[in-house]
Amino acid sequence: MSEDDPFDDLDIPDDPLSDLDRATQELTVRTETRRYGKQMVIIEGFQTDTDIDDLASDLKSALGTGGTVKDDRIEIQGDHEKRVRELLRDRGYGVENA
Repeated sequence: MSEDDPFDDLDIPDDPLSDLDRATQELTVRTETRRYGKQMVIIEGFQTDTDIDDLASDLKSALGTGGTVKDDRIEIQGDHEKRVRELLRDRGYGVENA
């Protein structure tokens, strides 16, 4: 490349279609009540190529709560359904309307 390349300053990801893949997924977010009345937010509907572990870690950090990944779904502790929906949309995922 020459030193005068006008596209050097653009922030183009290595895989520009990855955002499109996320947007075409329709995730389901719901709240379940577990033992002793504890709330758990369940996120389902991921395609197989999604790095669920990294996303779960990001969500747990953003919410300041615990959670886990089980059977291709993310479980977040607490009643955070509204905030989880916002965070997923901010990251480019399609979320089913409740």
